[in-house]
Amino acid sequence: MARLPRLVIPQQPHHIIQQGNDAQLIFRDSEDYQQFLVWLRDSARECKVALHAYVLMPNHFHLLATPAGERGLAQMMQRLGRYYVPWYNARHQRSGGLFQGRFKTSLVDAQAYFLKCSHFVESNPVRTGLVGDARDYPWSSYHHHAGIRNDPVITDHALYWALGNTPFQREAAYMELSSTPLPDQEYALIEAAVLKGWPLASEAYKASLQESIKRQVLPAKRGRPFKLPTE
Repeated sequence: MARLPRLVIPQQPHHIIQQGNDAQLIFRDSEDYQQFLVWLRDSARECKVALHAYVLMPNHFHLLATPAGERGLAQMMQRLGRYYVPWYNARHQRSGGLFQGRFKTSLVDAQAYFLKCSHFVESNPVRTGLVGDARDYPWSSYHHHAGIRNDPVITDHALYWALGNTPFQREAAYMELSSTPLPDQEYALIEAAVLKGWPLASEAYKASLQESIKRQVLPAKRGRPFKLPTE
């Protein structure tokens, strides 16, 4: 099946994943993680992208981000790679590419999936067995949302603020939300959406999106060509 063109809608959240080439390490020690976060913060600001959640895993990373413009995500990721990859190669005495092709992204229906996607991102280290609790993994935005420490990388989304009227209420509500693992079905849905470039959305949202932008947002049914609705 042909790969769908990357779908990016300004002012809407997107789930992003970038993997190491052949699953190789892209972070080897704390200095790698720390330097990457500096360039991630700077690249997001330079390219007018609001970062709402992240996790840096040893061989990949996830972001949940809202771009101001259609090119913002691509520009941010290009800038990030332009700084981090040569630095990483020089530091670890290696050469060549570090990331596996272009990054993958999924448009997120905020009302239906934003908080679930944030939970998906930050629970990655727990689900993969690196730690037993999200608070024990230092390289994610969980600490910011749980009130453990302020993270300059993060711009809070309106739906996070809607969790409570005070920081304590928001943090308590977020910790409660994050304390229950995502059901396997929802985890698989979020994972498939980002890996295949599908919108993570309700059926009504997908139908409305497809009509408004006049392009295919999901693979057509096998054997039948995709046709936009007529006026």
